[in-house]
Amino acid sequence: MPLALLALAVSAFGIGTTEFVMMGLLPNVADDLGTSVPTAGYLVSAYAIGVVLGAPLLTAVGSRIPRKRMLLLLMGFFVVGNLASALAPGFGWLLAGRLLAGLPHGAFFGVGAVVASRLVEEGRQARAVATMFLGLTVANIVGVPAATLLGQHLGWRATFLVVTVIGLVALVALARLVPYVPVDAHQSLGRELRALGNRQVLLGLATAVFGFAGVFAVYSYLASMTTEVMGFGESSVTVVLALFGIGMTLGALAAGPLTDRALRPTLYGSLATLAVVLVAFRFTAHVQWAALVTVVVLGAVGFLTTTPLQMLVMRKAKDAPTLASASNHSAFNLANAGGAWLGGAAIAAGWGWMSPTLVGAVLAVLGLTIALTAGHLDTPDPTPASRVVAEGTPHPREHATTP
Repeated sequence: MPLALLALAVSAFGIGTTEFVMMGLLPNVADDLGTSVPTAGYLVSAYAIGVVLGAPLLTAVGSRIPRKRMLLLLMGFFVVGNLASALAPGFGWLLAGRLLAGLPHGAFFGVGAVVASRLVEEGRQARAVATMFLGLTVANIVGVPAATLLGQHLGWRATFLVVTVIGLVALVALARLVPYVPVDAHQSLGRELRALGNRQVLLGLATAVFGFAGVFAVYSYLASMTTEVMGFGESSVTVVLALFGIGMTLGALAAGPLTDRALRPTLYGSLATLAVVLVAFRFTAHVQWAALVTVVVLGAVGFLTTTPLQMLVMRKAKDAPTLASASNHSAFNLANAGGAWLGGAAIAAGWGWMSPTLVGAVLAVLGLTIALTAGHLDTPDPTPASRVVAEGTPHPREHATTP
């Protein structure tokens, strides 16, 4: 494995920690700032909206910046946003800090996925992208539970200070390990926009918005479900979040090889299974051991959707994949914001703490419907399924050098 992938995974670990830790801290933040848990859920949405806005804007602004320099700039932006969150004097300022921290997220993963795919030979590119995403899953096993525990004992501000330090470590790793990857001489914003307008790319983004929203409709309130429905104490929240992270890791490990072999069937199967698991969770939540097993499975099938969706949009926008790749993370975080909002709305309406599971199942079915429609409308692609390196762009083994 190229060491550059390790640097990208470390960066993903920091980003994943700050993205997902808020779910475990919602009750604590709500108590500290004098608001309700559903209202505190807007902090999840604020981060997601930052991703939605920042991915296309920052990617467009940096379209001519060398990839490594762009990754460093985005990680620096991430550090500033988390420091602002840690120092926020009130709920409104924390909302702004979360929005700021989310801005570089999508652009970083968009550029990072393209870089990762160019560091390996054809046929292993989905595995390379999945390796970067492993940082997100490990964040949910180690980073999020540890940061949640830290927030419960030392206050949520301490959590964001630690995430700021992780961002600084990621900056050093990127600077030392990522090779120079040149910008395609033919790359332009116009070319990227034309690739983004491809019908299959747009359908892939729509699949991510609806399908992945099913995960966040539930995950955003998993901490409250743990204490209010499953019957565990607050100290068990970190364990439940870690189990979800273990499931995500299993899903990520399976996603790379499966996507390299059969992209669309992997996507269809993960979305269909997600809908079934979400419905089942409504019933298994009342039996503690069954609830814990379901949390692991939910993490696995939820994250199994990410790599095929990422590779799909990169493959269909192969002539200019960076903006499409970044926009896919806008789609994921629009799903994050929408899922959190719809799940919170169901709870606020008095439908119960487990009502987001049915909301999530409906969203997963909508995502599956869009994916099946896209597959039906797709035409055979003469480009090998594994090839996502832009045409005319030299392979990094030929031209990339270490700093």
